[in-house]
Formats: sequence, structure tokens, C-alpha cells
Amino acid sequence: MTINSFDYIIVGAGTAGCVLANRLSADPKTSVLILEAGGKDNYHWIHIPVGYLYTLGNPRTVWCFKTEAEAGLNGRAIDYARGKVLGGCSSINGMIYMRGQARDYDQWRQMGNAGWSWDDVLPYFRKSENHYGGADDMHGADGEWRVEEQRLSWEILAAFREAAAEVGIPRTNDFNRGDNEGCGYFQVNQRRGVRWSAAKAFLKPALQRPNLKVLTHAQATRIIIEDGRATGLEYLHDSKPARAQARGAVILSGGAVASPQLLELSGIGQGGLLQQHGIAVRHELPGVGENLQDHLQIRLVYKVSNTRTLNRRANSLLGRAAMGLEYALFRTGPLTMSPSQLGAFAKSDPGRETANLQYHVQPLSTDKLGEDLHPFEAFTASVCNLRPESRGSIHIASPDPLRQPHIRPNYLSAAADRTVAADAIRLTRTICAADALAPYQPEEFRPGPTVGDGEGELVKTAGDLATTIFHPVSTCRMGYDSQAVVDERLAVHGIAGLRVVDASIMPTITSGNTNSPVVMIAEKAAEMIIQDGR
Repeated sequence: MTINSFDYIIVGAGTAGCVLANRLSADPKTSVLILEAGGKDNYHWIHIPVGYLYTLGNPRTVWCFKTEAEAGLNGRAIDYARGKVLGGCSSINGMIYMRGQARDYDQWRQMGNAGWSWDDVLPYFRKSENHYGGADDMHGADGEWRVEEQRLSWEILAAFREAAAEVGIPRTNDFNRGDNEGCGYFQVNQRRGVRWSAAKAFLKPALQRPNLKVLTHAQATRIIIEDGRATGLEYLHDSKPARAQARGAVILSGGAVASPQLLELSGIGQGGLLQQHGIAVRHELPGVGENLQDHLQIRLVYKVSNTRTLNRRANSLLGRAAMGLEYALFRTGPLTMSPSQLGAFAKSDPGRETANLQYHVQPLSTDKLGEDLHPFEAFTASVCNLRPESRGSIHIASPDPLRQPHIRPNYLSAAADRTVAADAIRLTRTICAADALAPYQPEEFRPGPTVGDGEGELVKTAGDLATTIFHPVSTCRMGYDSQAVVDERLAVHGIAGLRVVDASIMPTITSGNTNSPVVMIAEKAAEMIIQDGR
């Protein structure tokens, strides 16, 4: 068995892992090992932005997880893609640059997590950022995380933006200044029409450092714990067992699915659950795998007339050829598309303190992302509840590290979430009935005009239509109550030399796309780890 020793071992070369690898290896005296269970990011559809259509269900690029059957989804089990490649989810996601709201982080601080308020975290967002507009009090320009405007436009999206303004959702040009309420175009993590992943931004510039070792196809199987301290890691490299020792710390950056799974496989979690699977309890920590939160999107589809959308263009051989040529020559056009171009943040009812709904509006429609587009012109207005009250869980299904854990998001189990879902559909219908969209004769295709506006009917419809927007968080929650897994410095309670740095540590889900908050979390964590010297 191969045994090597490093100062830090990072499990997972996803978004957080890439940032950590860069920052921790910047000191040439510090040795870093980063393990990625997936492969290299050399698949061409990773880099062409519209390629998300070909990565989400592809075992080359994602763990093809599925949830358990969900009561709130009327008994459906849904796909739960997570990145399985260098860059992790930043290599397959929608590329939307979104921080969330100042309120999110202020609430983290109010929950007892010192150093995590909006004013505390803003410098870390700015540190990484390379914003196309240059630096100001809210944006940075000297970092690695490139943020650009999109390189295409659609008439129907401009009309939707005007319709939103008609019903009281103001126009905005920047969702990332602390209050994201309004309607505007998403800024994206791209560089000149090409996806800009965490692997490109943070990992690849550090690969020539002799003190950084990167292993792909390396599946972590167990954290080694001796006398209450994490001292190393067992893993499979190309299916062969290996072990590495950590002089400083083992850092889990596998995300909201893999990090709690590895903790449980290592004997850290709910004692009763571990014993059911024949795993010796090394440390009782009941919050491991609990508190799962996710954004559930309801995808409403409207047929339109008198305009062009992507549907017919993509279904035409000539149209596809023209799109390919435009991208090859200019890096513009539909192949530069993120899954959503237009966004809106709104309140489901006027009594809300801040926007609690997010729209992802797309000039296309399909029964399922990755499948053929519909043969008629249409747009999709996907809407999600930003702050769900429902809580789920992720727990091992077996002591076998290669077996998928049980994923139970428990969508729409909270009554408040069901009310928000119904209100979200009603608001979408109001927007689509506004005068600005009238020239395009929007016709509700899904759920359809036969579905009424009563809450019970709309909740059932939400259960039929809704799916994840791929933002699972909080399964190793930061805090100090009985369900917390890590403290404010992201050290695992009760185990020395062990940290978790990824979306799983969020006390509550952020009000928007979660990828760039993970970059911030890793920036802050790297600084704390260096300060602590372990």
C-alpha cells in the first residue's frame, strides 16, 4: 500500500477544493495532496457553455445520483447530478455568478457564527473576483474568478423583463450588491464565451508547484482517526488501496453529498445509524447528514408566436450549423448560453422583508434538461423558493464507499413551502399576462390553463413539475447547537485536524445560486487554516 505524508490532504477537487489547493500550496514549504474521485476536465462539452446539456446526465462528468421517492413530488424520484471531474460542479453548472443577499450572511452571524456577516465575507468575494466592469466598493478585478456579461440576446427575454417591471419587479443591472431584488441579465463565469471553472481559475495555475500533488480517479474511503485526531486518509487510486498521512489537517471538500458520506464511513455521525451498517462509532455527531436544504424549481413553459426562440433553431440542421459556425468564429451566439440568461428576484407576497423567489428565464423549452427541445417556439420561466423551510437528509446506504447514499430532500414538506410554491405559480401567470408580452401571445403549455389557481391544485402541480436546481447545502452545518457539525472556523466539533470546506457548512441556504458563495467560503477557510497553522 502506498503511504505518503503531506501537510494538508484535500478530499475533492471541486469548487472549494480547487481554491484551497491554490491558496494552501502558495507557501512552497507547505505540501498539499488533493484527491478527485472523477477524472480530468478534458471533455470538450465542459468548456463550451451550452455543453451543460451534455454533461448533466453523463457519467463521464457527473455522479448520476437520484433522490429517494419524494412525497412532496407526488412519489417521484429525481436526478441529483453532482460534478465528477476536476472543477466539480463548476465544470457542469449554469455558470451564473451570484452571491445571494446581505441578509443571508448577517443571519449566519446572528446564529452565532462570528466572522460570517455580509461585511465580513464581502472582502473574500472581492478577493477572488475578476469582474469585467473593474473594481469598486462591491466588486474586485484582480482575482482569478472571471465574471463577464453574456454574449447573446433574445427578444422574448427583453419582453419578459418589461413584463416583470409592469407588475412591480424593478429592472436591475447587478444582482450582487447585497440586495438582489429586481429583473436583469445574469453575469456569468466565462472568459470570452468559454466556461471559466474553478479548475481553470484556481487549480491549473498551481499545477506546476512541486509541493502540490493532484490525483484523479482517487476515491476517499475512510478518514484515519487516532486519539481524537484526523491523521490521514485511506483511498482507492485507480481502484488500488492507498493511504496518505496528514501532518496538518484533512479537509473535506466533497460537497453536500460526499462530505457527510465520508464522515459517516469514518465513524463520525449518528451512532445508531452507523451501528446499523456495522461501522464503529468514533465520534457521535448527530447533525452529520441532516439539515439538507435545496432550491426546488417549478418550470413553467409558455408557447409564443411572432418571435424566435432556441427551440426551432436547435431542431433545424441548418440552425445548428449556423450556431456552431458563429461560436467557432466569434465565440458568440447560443453556444455561449448558460442554462438561464434572464433572472428575477421577487417577493411571493408583499409582506416579505426581501425577495424570496428567484426566476431563471430561458428562451427554450423541453420536458427535461438534456432532452430534445420542443418543436414549437416557447420560453421557460423557472421559479424557486429561495428560503425553503423543508429539511431533508443525506445518509449512507451501505458501508461501501462506492454506493450512493440515501438522498431525501423532503421537498414541500413544510406548509410554508407549499404556500410559496402556489404563490410563485400565480405570480408567473401575472407576469405572463402583462402587456409587454402580449405581442407574443404567450400560451401556458405547462402546467396548462386547465390547472386553476387554488392552493391545493397548484401544490399538486408543483409536485408534478418541480425538480432540483442543484443547490444542496447544509448537511455539515456550521454552528454551535446540537445539530452543528463544524464551528465558525470550519473545524469538525470534537475531532482535531479535520475540517469541512464546501456548501455543506452553510447554516442556511443562500438566496441564489450557490457556486460563488462556495468560492468565498474556501477563500475564507484557507486564510483561517493558514492562521491556525493546522
